Amino acid sequence: MNTIKMDKDYILHKWLNNEATPEELEQLKADPKYASYLKIADASSGFEVADMNSEANFEAISNKTKPVRQLQKPNVFSVVWKVAAVFALLLAGYYYTTTLDTSIKTEVAQNENFSLPDGSEVALNADSKITYNKKNWNDTRELSLDGEAYFKVTKGNKFSVKTAEGIVSVLGTQFNVAARDGLFTVSCYEGLVSVAFNDNLIKLPAGKKVEIENGKLVANEVTDNQSPLWLQQESSFNNVPLQRVINALERQYVVKLNLKNVNLEKRFTGTFTHNNLELALKSICEPLQLTYKINKNGAVTIEAKHSK
Repeated sequence: MNTIKMDKDYILHKWLNNEATPEELEQLKADPKYASYLKIADASSGFEVADMNSEANFEAISNKTKPVRQLQKPNVFSVVWKVAAVFALLLAGYYYTTTLDTSIKTEVAQNENFSLPDGSEVALNADSKITYNKKNWNDTRELSLDGEAYFKVTKGNKFSVKTAEGIVSVLGTQFNVAARDGLFTVSCYEGLVSVAFNDNLIKLPAGKKVEIENGKLVANEVTDNQSPLWLQQESSFNNVPLQRVINALERQYVVKLNLKNVNLEKRFTGTFTHNNLELALKSICEPLQLTYKINKNGAVTIEAKHSK
């Protein structure tokens, strides 16, 4: 029995390799068990095996695979350039900050005293501004002024105060400069002052002052004071329009003025204090036949006496 099975298995093997004879094939078909093998083999012979494109498959797999990132060795030249860039940035920042101008500004009703890099002293009146460069100071000793200031200059090379109306130059002295609203006033208290304006040059000795209004010399006279009165908390005027006095009052007091029927072209000669608003108003209004009223909110109304 086993021998017969082995013989048919052998014949089946030969048939799968296309080596079986017709007689042997007939023997397999006659056996029901082996006949089923022949049907399965005959049905599977119609199957087709898909072609495999090995190159395309490899490319698809490669595209889905993340590349391995290789560690790069630090480039010594790249590091040097980065350090140099940081150093250059710091150097530029230092140069920028050290070459910036220095500005000192006072607000309304505020005075400021300070020293310049060479030891020269400055007193800055209310609502004024001085600008200078610390880095170049010892070479130039030059500053810009908008407003009023009193200077005590140490001896040395030329010291210059630039304003919109003119330039004041000294070697070492004490003087006051006011440049506001087209009026340029220079008073010398010690030494000699050079005042330049509109291609004109005036040498101003101690005890003299000049007033230049809108580019024209209007006064060159003696000053009776040893120092500016504003240092003693007073403002002084000599035959000036009332508008200039009102402007000065608003610089020395934090106050809002309401003017009614007031002729601002009226001329005023006199002083007012910086320490008492009511006394200051009285000093201005009485000589000009004006009245004043300080309201509860702190505002001040000034009007002519004849107006109702």
